[in-house]
Amino acid sequence: QVQLVESGGGLVSAGGSLRLSCALSGRTFTSYAMGWFRQAVGKEREFVASVGWSGTITFYQDSVKGRFTISRDNTKNTVYLQMNSLRPEDTAFYYCAAGATPTRPLRGPNDVGYWGRGTQVTVSS
Repeated sequence: QVQLVESGGGLVSAGGSLRLSCALSGRTFTSYAMGWFRQAVGKEREFVASVGWSGTITFYQDSVKGRFTISRDNTKNTVYLQMNSLRPEDTAFYYCAAGATPTRPLRGPNDVGYWGRGTQVTVSS
Protein backbone atom coordinates (compact mmCIF):
# COMPACT_ATOMS: atom_id res chain seq x y z
CA GLN A 1 0.00 0.00 0.00
CA VAL A 2 1.45 3.34 -1.07
CA GLN A 3 1.54 6.00 1.62
CA LEU A 4 2.71 9.60 1.62
CA VAL A 5 3.08 11.15 5.05
CA GLU A 6 3.68 14.87 5.39
CA SER A 7 5.11 16.69 8.37
CA GLY A 8 6.43 20.12 9.25
CA GLY A 9 3.41 22.35 8.89
CA GLY A 10 2.41 24.87 11.50
CA LEU A 11 1.90 28.52 12.36
CA VAL A 12 4.56 31.08 11.50
CA SER A 13 4.74 34.86 11.28
CA ALA A 14 5.12 36.60 7.95
CA GLY A 15 8.73 36.54 6.84
CA GLY A 16 9.39 33.31 8.68
CA SER A 17 10.34 29.86 7.43
CA LEU A 18 9.06 26.32 7.55
CA ARG A 19 10.28 23.06 6.08
CA LEU A 20 7.81 20.44 4.98
CA SER A 21 8.80 16.80 4.66
CA CYS A 22 7.05 13.95 2.92
CA ALA A 23 8.02 10.33 3.27
CA LEU A 24 6.87 7.77 0.73
CA SER A 25 6.44 4.07 1.42
CA GLY A 26 5.04 1.16 -0.52
CA ARG A 27 6.50 2.06 -3.89
CA THR A 28 9.83 2.67 -5.56
CA PHE A 29 10.73 6.27 -4.82
CA THR A 30 13.62 6.94 -7.15
CA SER A 31 11.87 6.56 -10.52
CA TYR A 32 9.10 9.08 -9.96
CA ALA A 33 8.83 12.84 -9.79
CA MET A 34 7.58 14.27 -6.50
CA GLY A 35 5.81 17.51 -5.81
CA TRP A 36 3.79 19.77 -3.57
CA PHE A 37 0.40 21.30 -4.11
CA ARG A 38 -1.63 23.57 -1.86
CA GLN A 39 -5.23 24.48 -1.34
CA ALA A 40 -6.44 27.56 0.45
CA VAL A 41 -9.94 27.91 1.84
CA GLY A 42 -12.39 28.59 -0.96
CA LYS A 43 -9.81 28.02 -3.70
CA GLU A 44 -8.83 25.18 -5.97
CA ARG A 45 -5.82 23.04 -5.34
CA GLU A 46 -2.78 24.50 -7.10
CA PHE A 47 0.67 23.34 -8.08
CA VAL A 48 3.50 24.68 -5.93
CA ALA A 49 6.69 22.84 -6.90
CA SER A 50 8.03 19.55 -8.18
CA VAL A 51 11.35 17.75 -8.51
CA GLY A 52 12.28 15.13 -11.05
CA TRP A 53 13.28 11.60 -10.20
CA SER A 54 17.01 12.42 -10.17
CA GLY A 55 16.61 15.59 -8.15
CA THR A 56 18.21 17.84 -10.78
CA ILE A 57 15.11 19.23 -12.51
CA THR A 58 12.70 21.39 -10.56
CA PHE A 59 9.60 23.42 -11.39
CA TYR A 60 7.96 26.15 -9.33
CA GLN A 61 4.84 28.23 -9.36
CA ASP A 62 5.79 31.81 -10.17
CA SER A 63 4.62 33.17 -6.82
CA VAL A 64 7.04 30.98 -4.85
CA LYS A 65 10.12 31.24 -7.06
CA GLY A 66 13.08 32.51 -5.08
CA ARG A 67 11.36 31.78 -1.77
CA PHE A 68 10.65 28.04 -1.84
CA THR A 69 13.08 25.23 -2.58
CA ILE A 70 12.10 21.66 -3.30
CA SER A 71 14.57 18.83 -2.87
CA ARG A 72 14.62 15.09 -2.40
CA ASP A 73 16.72 12.49 -0.63
CA ASN A 74 16.43 9.22 -2.50
CA THR A 75 18.21 7.36 0.29
CA LYS A 76 15.40 8.33 2.67
CA ASN A 77 12.47 8.20 0.25
CA THR A 78 11.70 11.75 1.29
CA VAL A 79 10.93 15.00 -0.46
CA TYR A 80 11.26 18.40 1.19
CA LEU A 81 9.86 21.86 0.66
CA GLN A 82 11.88 24.63 2.27
CA MET A 83 9.69 27.72 2.52
CA ASN A 84 11.33 31.05 3.30
CA SER A 85 9.99 34.60 3.39
CA LEU A 86 6.52 33.26 3.98
CA ARG A 87 3.55 35.49 3.29
CA PRO A 88 -0.03 35.39 4.57
CA GLU A 89 -1.15 34.38 1.08
CA ASP A 90 0.92 31.18 1.44
CA THR A 91 -1.57 30.03 4.06
CA ALA A 92 -3.08 26.76 2.83
CA PHE A 93 -3.25 23.04 3.27
CA TYR A 94 -0.14 21.61 1.60
CA TYR A 95 -0.27 18.22 -0.09
CA CYS A 96 2.59 15.99 -1.10
CA ALA A 97 2.22 14.23 -4.44
CA ALA A 98 3.96 11.38 -6.21
CA GLY A 99 4.10 11.13 -9.96
CA ALA A 100 1.97 8.57 -11.77
CA THR A 101 4.45 7.59 -14.51
CA PRO A 102 8.14 6.74 -14.11
CA THR A 103 10.54 9.57 -15.12
CA ARG A 104 7.67 11.81 -16.29
CA PRO A 105 7.66 15.38 -14.91
CA LEU A 106 5.00 16.35 -12.40
CA ARG A 107 3.40 19.64 -13.44
CA GLY A 108 -0.24 19.36 -12.50
CA PRO A 109 -2.92 17.21 -10.89
CA ASN A 110 -3.17 14.98 -13.96
CA ASP A 111 0.43 13.89 -13.42
CA VAL A 112 -0.20 12.74 -9.85
CA GLY A 113 -0.45 9.08 -8.97
CA TYR A 114 -0.70 9.38 -5.20
CA TRP A 115 -1.57 12.12 -2.74
CA GLY A 116 -0.67 12.62 0.87
CA ARG A 117 -3.26 13.70 3.41
CA GLY A 118 -1.78 17.15 3.74
CA THR A 119 -0.46 19.46 6.40
CA GLN A 120 -1.67 22.92 7.37
CA VAL A 121 0.56 25.96 6.93
CA THR A 122 -0.68 29.20 8.45
CA VAL A 123 1.19 32.48 8.03
CA SER A 124 0.11 35.33 10.26
CA SER A 125 0.52 38.95 9.25
